[in-house]
Amino acid sequence: MQNIEMLFKAAQDNDFLVFISPHYYYPHDMGWLFEGKGEAVMHSLGTFVRTDQLSEEGFEGSGADWLEQYKPYIAEDNVIVSSPHKVYGPEQNDLVLQMRKKKIDRVILGGMSANLCVESHMRELIEQGFEVHVVKDATAGAKDPELGDGYAAALTNFKYIANGVMSTDEAISAMGADADEIAVAIDRREGEEVEIETESNGATRL
Repeated sequence: MQNIEMLFKAAQDNDFLVFISPHYYYPHDMGWLFEGKGEAVMHSLGTFVRTDQLSEEGFEGSGADWLEQYKPYIAEDNVIVSSPHKVYGPEQNDLVLQMRKKKIDRVILGGMSANLCVESHMRELIEQGFEVHVVKDATAGAKDPELGDGYAAALTNFKYIANGVMSTDEAISAMGADADEIAVAIDRREGEEVEIETESNGATRL
């Protein structure tokens, strides 16, 4: 999670656009008549569920909400949030349209669920003609005794398919930033947030 935050910070500091392809389920999606293993797990856990397409009621703090540490970055003008994807890839949302309209042709890709959403986005963006570089330590995958190691499977396919596979530090360097400086800036910001919370609440919460 910290590596994704470092990418947010580097993009913000160096005027890179950030495109987010969110994963949302609405009530009508919960009535699907068939689904794969991953879908079944996400549905059973209520992951990414929103109460309504046109309302944010119940969104804050839900499984569909942004992680708190990312919210300050997502609120910035360099971030574009596409319509939601539904299964794993961006074929059903407007991510590609949004990037085309900004004349984007090179992508640095990270996010949750390496062998599901990240790999599916990588594959589709490559098929759409984008140059895709995956940040291997800005994603993760589940391990299951029956299904196997999702991250290891994804990493193999990243190496076979992506135009490049890099670390967070390498990606930040490619954006013209310094990884150590980014990490220090994030630590400083988090420290300021704790200090503010201490002043307002009268007690420090870590």
